[in-house]
Amino acid sequence: VFNAKTAELLSHHQVEIQQKFPKEGWVEQDPKEILKSVHECVERTCEKLQQLNIDITNIKAIGVSNQRETTVVWDKTTGEPLYNAIVWLDLRTQSTVERLLKRIPGKNKAFFKFRTGLPLSTYFSAVKLRWLLDNVEEIRQAVDDGRAMFGTIDSWLIWCLTGGKNGGVHCTDVTNASRTMLFNIHSLEWDPELCQFFDIPMEILPKVRSSSEIYGLMVSFLVCVCEKSGALTGVPISGCLGDQSAALVGQMCFQDGQAKNTYGTGCFLLCNTGQKSVFSEHGLLTTIAYKLGRDKPVCYALEGSVAIAGAVVRWLRDNLGIVKTSQEVEKLAAEVGTSYGCYFVPAFSGLYAPYWEPSARGIICGLTQFTNKKHIAFAALEAVCFQTREILDAINKDCGIPLNQLQVDGGMTNNKVLMQLQSDILCIPVVKPSMPETTALGAAMAAGAAEGVGIWSLNPGDLTAVTCERFEPQINPEESEFRYARWKKAVMKSMGWETSEAPSNGKPE
Repeated sequence: VFNAKTAELLSHHQVEIQQKFPKEGWVEQDPKEILKSVHECVERTCEKLQQLNIDITNIKAIGVSNQRETTVVWDKTTGEPLYNAIVWLDLRTQSTVERLLKRIPGKNKAFFKFRTGLPLSTYFSAVKLRWLLDNVEEIRQAVDDGRAMFGTIDSWLIWCLTGGKNGGVHCTDVTNASRTMLFNIHSLEWDPELCQFFDIPMEILPKVRSSSEIYGLMVSFLVCVCEKSGALTGVPISGCLGDQSAALVGQMCFQDGQAKNTYGTGCFLLCNTGQKSVFSEHGLLTTIAYKLGRDKPVCYALEGSVAIAGAVVRWLRDNLGIVKTSQEVEKLAAEVGTSYGCYFVPAFSGLYAPYWEPSARGIICGLTQFTNKKHIAFAALEAVCFQTREILDAINKDCGIPLNQLQVDGGMTNNKVLMQLQSDILCIPVVKPSMPETTALGAAMAAGAAEGVGIWSLNPGDLTAVTCERFEPQINPEESEFRYARWKKAVMKSMGWETSEAPSNGKPE
């Protein structure tokens, strides 16, 4: 919860959502657990506001921000999800992608790029939805009966919070729609030809709206009605932005050429290109940055996506057990201050930008008898920074104007070792706002600025200057270039590892 005049964070609560890995390469979440986590966060945040003697009837608008491509299909008559949500970095659709590629002239992954801004990849919602229609009988049946609804997580939440099966609003915003591969980013409409290509019935798609307008009113919670959240009944839900767009807005990158990098599970660098869509020659995506009002212009961004950033720290903790908490990775890395020639390419879900190489797999190389877990921790953090450098290089080539500093946000930016490393590897300053929850802030700004709410001004002159921490490069550029060249060599070794012809030893196809 933010103060609309000062953008000050007044109260917050967060809950970690469980990831499920039913088979190798599969990543799912329970849509009902996601909804429950939202209820819990709203309740706890309201409790904290009351402890601060802030009247929760002062909450005037609600914004939603979400992981973008994550796909859910539910039954509009029962309100129940028909399958777990398939998370953005899930790889089960590799064979679906290969099958679809055969139908494209020259098997060209970029065939739909000028319409969608995206290459054909396991990453986007259309192929996840295609997989669900091909593999889940309940979903096929629900589509035939006219009961099925598709959405990214924003659509699922807005539908549930505005009444669900009792009149819930089925909508999404342009930023989320632009990540489905079914949306024309110029006409701002679902594309009938794309829907035909993926064989997806258009009637299950949500209505596409701008990122800042009143979609509907919050109804009292269906799951856990309590006095605290009851006070939010009737509050408009009036902001909706995919998480990376929300962070761009929260970082106030409203000018052409301004860029931010968010360090979450993955890493996402967005550069605002204004009202013109720039198509990348260097493996980046063209995406919708925001459309802040029904009658406001749409703005575009170039985006570089890295699948594994914070997830590599989680992996060191949960899979290797070399640390008990994520914070320990920073401590281990700080103790050695070098990877001692060890390089870690965390291509657990293939490589995203700028390679788009699903056959890559994670490798740790350059090991000697001297290498220990501290060096591996350092190499893991360095991997996040090298991946960001590859994307920044691509953005600089596509835009022709090199960035002179990088604005950063997200949970991992609390790691000072990582931030210093990032500045060293990019050879430019890294600037971090003192309040890292810029994604939530962006959603709040969009909600507060909506027509009919009007409590948040987005005029550049009215935006509060944010206090920041700066990290300046501390190593010489030659050393940085040497380490980056070695990293590139490691990336080459990670490619072409997985082939779809492998014998099926109980693994997903």
